Amino acid sequence: MDDSKIVELYLARNEQAIQETDRAYGRKLYVLANKVLSNREDSEETVNDTYLQTWETIPPQKPTYFYGFLASICRHLSLNKLDWKLAAKRNANVVELTQEMEQCIPDARQADVMEGKEIRRAMERFLETLTQESQLIFLRRYLYMDTVSEIAQRYNIKESKVYTQLHRTRSKLRKHLEKEGIYL
Repeated sequence: MDDSKIVELYLARNEQAIQETDRAYGRKLYVLANKVLSNREDSEETVNDTYLQTWETIPPQKPTYFYGFLASICRHLSLNKLDWKLAAKRNANVVELTQEMEQCIPDARQADVMEGKEIRRAMERFLETLTQESQLIFLRRYLYMDTVSEIAQRYNIKESKVYTQLHRTRSKLRKHLEKEGIYL
């Protein structure tokens, strides 16, 4: 079943929407959650929580890119669960991703002042300026949380190229956000 039909099931409050979502994206969501949590039970629970939050969010929202919408919810829930589980401890992979993005995304205090939608639109405009390869590498790293080696393997390129591409893209993102009036 295609995404628009699944979204229509949610809008109609038809419980089959959850089954269709699981059939279409359950495995991908599990892999995404497991990259963050590294625990089968927690990952399965996070995927189920993703379905629940999707059920509660549609309507009123009607996502254009359904998998991106699901992945965003799943990633957010996974990070929250990891934060809760580790409390004062730190996971090196998540800390590394956070530190990379701190260089070009405003801190939480500014995010409170700025509307989240403005930042999202600025990010979307920025992504449109990138080459397809840069977009894919950036999204695989920061949306899907792939490691640099996984990205290099996926696109059959050297890890050094991935590192360089990510560094350049983060620099461009920082400049783009500053042009948009979003400062660090």
